[in-house]
Amino acid sequence: MIAAVCIDDNSGMLFNHRRQSQDRILREDLLREAAGGPLWVNAYSAKQFREPPDGLRVSPDFLDEAGPGELCFVEDQDLSPWAEKLEKLIVYRWNRTYPADTWFSLPLEGWRLERTAEFAGSSHEKITKEVYVR
Repeated sequence: MIAAVCIDDNSGMLFNHRRQSQDRILREDLLREAAGGPLWVNAYSAKQFREPPDGLRVSPDFLDEAGPGELCFVEDQDLSPWAEKLEKLIVYRWNRTYPADTWFSLPLEGWRLERTAEFAGSSHEKITKEVYVR
């Protein structure tokens, strides 16, 4: 399973049970990363896709249901219980600090940074994408 998360400069993910931010260009990048395969999300994240793309799979148990090589977009869950199942991790950094009360807590020790890229989003001047593999 491949997980993708969005975090701020302090590894924040949510504030008051809401995502800190969202970006249309980032969603397009997620779909490219899925490479025509499924993109697994829960109902909360599915709301970002006004017109659900082909391959969008929505389930409350998406992290359990995703198979090897399948991409999961995780906005509001701790990935630690699925750490052993993860084969790749995509971290999108907002390059800003937002209020947060939920943080990305999966340690990156033992992961190797495979590639990094920066791109301009629709709502952010710069989004940094980091891809980690075991």
